[in-house]
Parts: sequence; C-alpha cells; structure tokens
Amino acid sequence: MQANIPFSYDIPCPQCPLRMCEVFQSVSDDELDFISALKAGELRTGPGSTVFQEGMPSDQLFTLLEGWAFRYKTLDDGRRQITSFVLPGDFIGIQGSMLGDMDHSVETLTPAVLCSFPRKRVWELYQNCSSLAFDITWLAARQESILNEHLLSLGRRNAVECAAYYILHLYLRAHDVGLVTEGRVRFPFTQEHLADALGLSLVHTNKTLKKLWADGLIQWEHGWCFIPDIARLAELAKFDLGQPRTRPLL
Repeated sequence: MQANIPFSYDIPCPQCPLRMCEVFQSVSDDELDFISALKAGELRTGPGSTVFQEGMPSDQLFTLLEGWAFRYKTLDDGRRQITSFVLPGDFIGIQGSMLGDMDHSVETLTPAVLCSFPRKRVWELYQNCSSLAFDITWLAARQESILNEHLLSLGRRNAVECAAYYILHLYLRAHDVGLVTEGRVRFPFTQEHLADALGLSLVHTNKTLKKLWADGLIQWEHGWCFIPDIARLAELAKFDLGQPRTRPLL
C-alpha cells in the first residue's frame, strides 16, 4: 500500500483543467467561489493506495482530479466485487452513509490527485448554495442509474454483451475527459480487475475478451484499448449511444 502525501493546494478551482472538458457543466463565478472555499486541499497518492476503507469512517469527500481508481466491496473470505471504476471528475464518498462508516472501499490504480472536501461541510451547500446541492443530489442519482445498468448486465446480459457494455462504458467516459488519443485509451487495470467488475472468473473473462477481439469489436494489447467500430460494439452491448453524458463537476 502506498503512502499518501499530505494535503497541498496547488491547483486553484478556477484553473482546474477538467473544466475545459465539454462534458462538465459550466458554473457561475459565485458557484466557483463557493467550491473554492469548500475545498480543503489536494491529496496526492501513488497506485495501490486506499482512499476509503470499508468499515472505517472518513471525514473527507473527494473529486478525482488525475488518475484512475476503483470502488469495491468484499466478502469475509476476501472475494471482491468491483462496483465501478473512478475517472477524473468523479465525486466519491457519497455512495454510502454520509455520517457513519464507509460501506465500500476505494483504491487507486495509478498515481492520483484528489481534491478534498470536508464531509461535515456538505450541509453548507444545502443551506447556502442550492444549485451545487442539486448537483450533488444529481451525481448521487446518476451513480445509482449507472449501478442499475451494471446490475442489469450482471443479471441478464450474457458474458460477451456484459464485457462489451462495460468496456464501451469506460471508453466513452475516458473519451469525455480527454484520455483517448487517436482512438486509443490506456486502461490501467488488469483482466483480474475486469473479472471482478463483470462477476466472471478470470478464465471466462479472458475467453470473452478473445471473442470480442476475434470478432473485430475491440483491440486490447499492452493495456491499450481501441474500438474499431463504436456503433457496432454498442449494438452488441445494447448500449444507448444517445444518452446525454454532460454532468456537474465539484
């Protein structure tokens, strides 16, 4: 496990590079001032660092500024279910009890920078900035919608459809935040991580990816993923490419 570097404050909110991404909704000057006042600082950490630990309290909420992470739950015997991957712009820590112990864990996959917000001050949003309070509520609702879709995949899509849906979902999210270059994105997770997200064995996941590759639907080598025909992959996955993807950024 990597050690976390103490908080710094190197990137002022008005200079946040993520705000240049079209996927994120614009904010007013007053809203940006409120976010700046709420921000406690930035946490810099390496890969394999625990941001939240299931069963432990946390007095912080975070927006991932740089890097990748994943959210997961475990059984007593150590078996793990990855519930989502975390990309830049994602707001984490609201997926569970706001005041009690965390009911899930979050671990970084890469070096990461996270903007920190004191959990106890969230109520100030609802008291003093209703538009940002709505944004937090919207983000929580959107996360539930995404989890519902993944639950549908786990329960009703076959393995190939499920993998196709998940890979396309991650590819588009990476594209939205500028992580796709010349049609390729570097996925920093292993097939084991993907297996834990899909609810499949590692062997079954490997066979499924080979099937998608053989059918010309994906190319995934040395961590780099390329989708030759997004529409064709979406058709297989029953993925709605028309759904809006714009969202708030805190």
